[in-house]
Formats: sequence, C-alpha cells, structure tokens
Amino acid sequence: MKPDVDSWLPNPGLRVEHRRESTVEPARLWEAARQIRLCDAGRLGRLIRWRIPGTGADVSFDELFQNPPFMVLDRDGEQALVSGLVGRIWTLRRDYPELSGPDEFKTWGARGTARVTFANWVEPVSDDRSALVSEVRVDAIGSQGRLGLAAVRPLVSAFHSLIGSDGIAAAVTLAERDGRIAHR
Repeated sequence: MKPDVDSWLPNPGLRVEHRRESTVEPARLWEAARQIRLCDAGRLGRLIRWRIPGTGADVSFDELFQNPPFMVLDRDGEQALVSGLVGRIWTLRRDYPELSGPDEFKTWGARGTARVTFANWVEPVSDDRSALVSEVRVDAIGSQGRLGLAAVRPLVSAFHSLIGSDGIAAAVTLAERDGRIAHR
C-alpha cells in the first residue's frame, strides 16, 4: 500500500513519480528492489554518486536510503520505505545536515534549504502482478530555497526519467528473472 507521504510533505514545490508493473507478486518485487545497487542502475547510479560524493558503487538503494545523508522517516509495512534529507540540494557540495530524527525533518525550517522525501513501495495490481512505485517530493524553504529549487528544476526534468528506466527497471528485471528461475 502507498505510504502516507502527505504527512511528511503535503504541498511540495516539486513532485516526481514513477511506476512500473511486474509479473511477480509484491514480496518478490520488493526483495529485488532492495537488492539493486547503484552500479546496477546505469546512469542513475552514476548521477547519484556524483551528487553524493563518497557513495560507493556497490551500495544498494536500500542501504542508501537508510543512512546519512538520508534518514528513515517511515516504514509502512514490509514493502514500503519513506526516507528524507534536508539541505541545499542544488549545490555541488555535500550540504545535507544530519537530522536527529523524523520529528526534526517535519519541523525543519532553515531558510535557503529544502526538505526532500523519497518514498518507494510495492503495491498489488492483481493476483499475479504488482507494481514498484517511487515518488520524490521537494519542499523549498524561503525565497533562497525557492531560487535554488528553480535552479535544479531543469536537471530534474532532464534526468528524472532515469528513476524508471534505470532504477525501477533493474528491480523489475531482477524480480522477473528470479521468478522464472524459481518456477523451473
């Protein structure tokens, strides 16, 4: 089921969602999604490593979203994860303050920064199909934050499709390959 992303960022200045269906049940798809590493996600993995210096190619997306600069905001069941980060996401510096907990994320209000949620989940489509969904929301804080978000909007427009074509596609491919092997 879809996690309650609205409880974290109800009115984002930017929202991107990608969804891809698979021929496997939700548990198998979620397990595959948790295994995908940055190096398995082509250009998306390289882009993330460029934006978050020091991140290794063998880090899984699951590990990435559960460790600084990210923090787990919510685990809605066993097939969903909502993570967040705060900071000046438009700079080339690693300018992401580490938060003490989810409550600090909710109340974060430093002008000239942004709050970002990364929600990933699996939902059933039918008895033998499921979908992997990824939604990113950004809330800019103050006029400098809105200017910063405006500066990265063209980059988001140019590269957000990689979430579906590189990241989600890799998870679906792995899940379906593993599903075929299990049925032999």
